[in-house]
Amino acid sequence: MSQKLWEPTLTGVSALERLQRAKGFDSYSQLHSWSIKNPGQFWSQAWDDLGVIGNKGSDFYSPGVDFISSTFFSDARLNVAENLLSKGKPEDIAIVSILENGSRSEITWRELRLKVAATAAAMRAEGLGVGDRAVAWVPNVIETVIYSLGALSIGAIVSTASPDFAPHAVQDRFGQIEPKILLATDEYQYNGKLFDCVEKSKKIGKLLPTVMKTVYTKEFDRWIEPFIGAVSHFEQLPFDHPGFVLFSSGTTGKPKCITHSGAGVMLKAQTEMLYQLNISAGNKIFFFTTCGWMMWNWLTMALGRGVTIVLFDGAPMSPTPTRLFDLARDEKLDFLGVSAKFIDSAHKEGLVPAKSHNLSTIRTIASTGSVLSPESFDYVYSSIKSDVHLASISGGTDICGSFLAGVPTQPVYRGELQGPCLGMATDVFNANGQSAAIDEKGELVCTVAFPSKPIGFWGDSNHAQYRAAYFQGFPGVWKQGDFASKSHTGGFILHGRSDATLNSKGVRIGTSEIYRVVESFGQIQESMAVSQDWENDTRVILFVVIRAGQEFNKELEGEIRSALRTQASPRHVPDLIIVAPDLPRTKSNKLVELAVTDIINGREVRNRDSLANPDSLDWFKSLA
Repeated sequence: MSQKLWEPTLTGVSALERLQRAKGFDSYSQLHSWSIKNPGQFWSQAWDDLGVIGNKGSDFYSPGVDFISSTFFSDARLNVAENLLSKGKPEDIAIVSILENGSRSEITWRELRLKVAATAAAMRAEGLGVGDRAVAWVPNVIETVIYSLGALSIGAIVSTASPDFAPHAVQDRFGQIEPKILLATDEYQYNGKLFDCVEKSKKIGKLLPTVMKTVYTKEFDRWIEPFIGAVSHFEQLPFDHPGFVLFSSGTTGKPKCITHSGAGVMLKAQTEMLYQLNISAGNKIFFFTTCGWMMWNWLTMALGRGVTIVLFDGAPMSPTPTRLFDLARDEKLDFLGVSAKFIDSAHKEGLVPAKSHNLSTIRTIASTGSVLSPESFDYVYSSIKSDVHLASISGGTDICGSFLAGVPTQPVYRGELQGPCLGMATDVFNANGQSAAIDEKGELVCTVAFPSKPIGFWGDSNHAQYRAAYFQGFPGVWKQGDFASKSHTGGFILHGRSDATLNSKGVRIGTSEIYRVVESFGQIQESMAVSQDWENDTRVILFVVIRAGQEFNKELEGEIRSALRTQASPRHVPDLIIVAPDLPRTKSNKLVELAVTDIINGREVRNRDSLANPDSLDWFKSLA
């Protein structure tokens, strides 16, 4: 039986309640069903409820011959930057920026509009125009947002990467889209260490021969200063005009350039904020992210809700493990967004912010990036805040948004994502391509198109890469690559990535089912389970990283095996448990199970530069 951890107090004033009432539905599930059966009506309603500026046109949705060719708002005209800058009062604070070293800066809406107009004028003076690419290799700071909004104003296409990407990893990404202008950083700080980036910036400039102009973040204000006072001019563009290029992790080959409609990303993200997360004008919104993760794009879209967005650049637990809770308290956040990994780490650190911090302003805690374990749900409510909407959300770079998210009118159940987003026909399919039964594990899918589906992959003119990425397995249905099941509550449970799913004695097992048990042991920092081909079958190897000052011995190994057998099943018990010094992860802190799987099966791992800690692979190679 699902355990209820939180129940909302319904006031009737939230956007979700108003929409449900206006449509005459008694439940969220009825409203959701309407939204996916009538995509044109729903997304048109969202456009109106969000107050989108532009000409909506009359063709809100046209189903194509397939998912890819379906279109939204085909005769609309609008500008994303104009919308993002339209809601805030001139003297209110639009953006707060905090660095790891403690320095804090802020910018009002008036200043933001002034600087974006100047940036757009400076870009035009450099010869940039509609469809040109403006890229940034930068920390998560105010200048990055201004630069991106300036580019969107003139119809340029924005792509960002964090400065922990090595020059050749930057070339692998930006080199494919042939940018004209580069914003680069001089330095950044992470985990107490200052990184000088000048030489790397120069190298990146040489690796990107199409770049005509490189602007350094320290020079940014001086670059736009001659244009301060320029009149804002926003190019009115089709709905499916490309606004962003995001990149796949690139751990199995050169990163794919996922091209997104700027308007599609804006509409999708703001619809989630409006209905699923109850974010409204005047709120202070924070999500821990770098410029190399889609949550940066998502957070930037929040400006269009008339909120203050709070940026942080640095390590989330530096100089103290309470750093993000300090920020939440000091900035009086309404919305705190973090990774599942951060919540798990705070739990292991023994932090009890409910006692040490005044977090009374926080209404919503959002978690994404990986599976949030049931124990982490318990920790949030027992040790962070008991009266909070915990929204575990799941989506991806592929859609720059979520398939599953919070439902602020519904209870939160332990270990469950509350439900599918409105407008998202999210389901679980079994191996036969049928909608799975309750509690039956299968592939997370989406059966109806949505506005933030990619326009395509850069350079993939016939959509061959696009189709191969999402539409193999179930014809005409988007397969996200997550192993999931549906709950009787209407919620969903994620069991890990389906491409990393283990086959144990003929049964598919999600890796998160193993991690939640293993990482409940105080001696274990983190773990990774992978399959190895072995004697005409497969065996499961569990790698564990031991916390500093702890040791791994036969007794602990026995306890882990026993816990997996009793708390999961005998099939979850690995064939081998091996202590590893470190586990490979992406820049956004996701474990890269596929890289280790490749190595221990004798296959080569490509694009080491896409990892945050590529040297960690060397140990696995020597082991293999």
